[in-house]
Amino acid sequence: MLTSGESPIPLRALLAGARRKEQALLACSLGLVAQSPAPAAASVAKPAAALPAAEQQPVTNPLADPKAVVVLGHARFSVLTPQLIRMEWAADGKFEDHASFVFLNRRMPVPKFSQALTDNGHTLTIKTTALTLTYTLTPDGRFLPGNLSIALAVDGKSTVWFPGHEDPDNLQGTTRTLDGANGDKIREPIEPGLVSRSGWALVDDSTRPLFDSADFRFLQGEKSPWPWAMQRPAGDRQDWYFFGYGHDYRQALGDFVKVAGRIPLPPRFAFGAWWSRYWDYTDQELDELISGFRQNDIPLDVLVIDMGWHISNEQLKAAGEVDQSNHPLGWTGYSWNKVLFPDPDEFLQKIHAEGLKATLNLHPASGIEPWETAYPAMAKAMGIDPATRKFVAFDIADKKFAANYMSLVHHPLEKQGIDFWWLDWQQEQHTSMPGVMPTWWLNYVHFTDQQREGKRPLLFHRWGGLGNHRYQIGFSGDTHTSWQSLAYQPWFTATAANVGYAYWSHDIGGHIPGGVEPELYTRWVQFGAFSPILRTHTTKNPDAERRVWAYPEPYSSILRSTFQLRYALEPYTYTEARRTYDTGIAFMRPLYYDWPNEDAAYTAKGEYIFGDQMLAAPVTTPADKLTGLATEHIFLPRGDWYEWPTGRRLTGPVTMDRSFSIDQTPIYLKAGAIVPMQPPMLYTGQKPVDPLIVNVWPMAVGASSTYQVYEDSGAAVDYQKGIYARTPVKASQTADTLRVEIGPVEGNYPGSLQQRGYELRLPADWPPSSVTVNGVAVRKAGVTGKGGWSFSGNTLTTIVPVPSASVSAKVTIEVRRAPGLIGRRGQLDGFAGAMTRLRAAYDAMQQTWPIAAPPDTLIDAMQTGDRLTYHPERVAAEITRFHETIMPKAQSDLAGIVDSMSQRFKDNTRRLGATPAEVEAQKQRRMDAVKKAQLLLAEIEK
Repeated sequence: MLTSGESPIPLRALLAGARRKEQALLACSLGLVAQSPAPAAASVAKPAAALPAAEQQPVTNPLADPKAVVVLGHARFSVLTPQLIRMEWAADGKFEDHASFVFLNRRMPVPKFSQALTDNGHTLTIKTTALTLTYTLTPDGRFLPGNLSIALAVDGKSTVWFPGHEDPDNLQGTTRTLDGANGDKIREPIEPGLVSRSGWALVDDSTRPLFDSADFRFLQGEKSPWPWAMQRPAGDRQDWYFFGYGHDYRQALGDFVKVAGRIPLPPRFAFGAWWSRYWDYTDQELDELISGFRQNDIPLDVLVIDMGWHISNEQLKAAGEVDQSNHPLGWTGYSWNKVLFPDPDEFLQKIHAEGLKATLNLHPASGIEPWETAYPAMAKAMGIDPATRKFVAFDIADKKFAANYMSLVHHPLEKQGIDFWWLDWQQEQHTSMPGVMPTWWLNYVHFTDQQREGKRPLLFHRWGGLGNHRYQIGFSGDTHTSWQSLAYQPWFTATAANVGYAYWSHDIGGHIPGGVEPELYTRWVQFGAFSPILRTHTTKNPDAERRVWAYPEPYSSILRSTFQLRYALEPYTYTEARRTYDTGIAFMRPLYYDWPNEDAAYTAKGEYIFGDQMLAAPVTTPADKLTGLATEHIFLPRGDWYEWPTGRRLTGPVTMDRSFSIDQTPIYLKAGAIVPMQPPMLYTGQKPVDPLIVNVWPMAVGASSTYQVYEDSGAAVDYQKGIYARTPVKASQTADTLRVEIGPVEGNYPGSLQQRGYELRLPADWPPSSVTVNGVAVRKAGVTGKGGWSFSGNTLTTIVPVPSASVSAKVTIEVRRAPGLIGRRGQLDGFAGAMTRLRAAYDAMQQTWPIAAPPDTLIDAMQTGDRLTYHPERVAAEITRFHETIMPKAQSDLAGIVDSMSQRFKDNTRRLGATPAEVEAQKQRRMDAVKKAQLLLAEIEK
């Protein structure tokens, strides 16, 4: 028996050569785990203490540690982790040590493993703590079902993998595009994922191109060497990666990003709202659009300008031009349409003055045609005489072309004010280099070009294949506008986490044909608010409306509040995006990552985890026409959960039907969840996040929870070097007292706040009998709601303001409830939802006049939360009265009205209309309203 690091094969010379090769290949990469100490941060910013490896200067080395390598004949095995083994076979015995398009870093800490030779040196067995690999030499050594196998245990049951083993239980990854998709009817198949219910997944890397260098540090900026694609050597070879993680999906994805590069953190503004529409806007129209957002108090960060920004097909035809590449004329463009944008520089300055970022659409397939502004410089750089007017063919795989393309065509536009690019490649699926796909390589070129420029990279394009998790954001393409498309997108977006693709951006509202009715659009925006990117879009159709303020009420107000909620949650979303970088686990992910042994976690396709504190189940079905309620089939995993819009406490595992009005989005918070938020803003960074709002949901006595709010400067990749800050929050419930500790802040970055206030919010719980901040009593606020703590009765939310102070000091808030109330939380269950239903019932009954009106008992019940806002000290009596007296009376009185409607109609027939048809229509309208009110009251008890 041989231990790890001892080769059973007399090829020590190979290992010695590998060590020499290692020195030449050692380099740094795009967000990989550090293997050496991080360089000291700039003196202006003190790095956060005790950095995990993912937070230090990223380093990569494509050569595995020789101690992790075992060679037998023409086969080589690299034990990268206890559950991940690289398996290579080469007919010529020459193995590959360059980084591939997917796997950049193979220098992992050597796991404990053993190796043994039996059968006269013909059979090799490698054992880790998780896997047992057996390989038997054959005449040529090629991996076959009969000579290679890996045994592992999955949930205590033994399973064996071998080459060619089909896996029907792979949990899938993602696909290049949803162009033309209508629900799950998609044009391109979903690729396999890195995780499976079978417990294993195999990645065949045999034919993927390689990088000629693995140095992605770009230390010399735009003068830095640029790693480029190269083909694999000729010859017959196999290069496989076996992931045998059982159902530990988190560990599988966490290890994947260690060998394949981390999921980068987008700029914070990316988590704001994006406006996009396929329309040939003038600059004046865009100015008016932005004014509409501002005047209607709707936040916006990104202005996406579709292909109308450049010279059009009609203008080129009029000038007698032809597309020399034989692509559609005017589809590609790099020169401003001066009819629509007379002064692009001034226009972009105005955009930035409004706090917005701008991106332009690109269809680059036609290359640089002679009418383009950049043509003379580009032609000369590529050895073409501009006088010939011969176009410069698009060849992104050619390094000379790519370098000139970026520096001469894109960079001048960026200097004008374009912040990032929307690539919309829809043409050929090949380049001049075999195996290099244009989507994948365009993503790489554009993303790393921004790195070379010293920016925090941001890209907007389709998925190019495995390894593209390093180059986000994803543009999912032109889907149909339908409930089916909306219902498909939560599953599709979460499932992409299985290949590390964390940032799909969908056309909110759908693309084809463009028109969308208000209910569907509202539900789509609600999903967008709880997805990685919120970007509205549509095709070129005059009837395609996406402006929030153009929709009728109540939709317009609900859409506005949804956009505002998205911005309020930005501290949470950005923190969870940082966690995605650190762990490799996308913050929007399937439920089975956390509950792998729950069958329902796999079948609840409309649900997903949204950050560590939330489970989202957006409404994707139309509402009942009478009640206005949409019913969703909800699965909640093991644990205690709070339904955010209703305040209902639910205990899992449980599957149930829940109903939601158009203003409610099904979001479930873990008991004790801590969710940071920020004050209202019209765009990201409009003002400092001060106060930082901290929401803490109820928890059981004796329980505690923690959270760390992440912030950085947004500058380049400083976040990878420890230049950031974290604000720790801890909450604990002991008897009748909730104790919340905030700070002191850990770390620093240029521009970080040195003083800050906080606002503590405690939803779905009893109001306090007393509140202290750092031991000092806080009085209840007056009628203005200022000067102390306050209580929002409709949602049972206590609000405690904390004055601004040094962030280096810890703030301790203690909220004490009256003795015994914590044990009576069941009385509060679903109270916020009851207030919503009562208001809807009241509004419905208002529509019955002059036949009927809301009964006083209904109004009395509806006003319970309002009374609690004024007098939270009366909460115990009010809640008891609500359940035992008012609600039963309201239901009884409403039933009485229903019973008397026939007589009421007889008494008021003349007031309903002049003709029999009008009278009958008015009767039906009022009967529907009464029935709606009655059904809504019945919903309160569910």
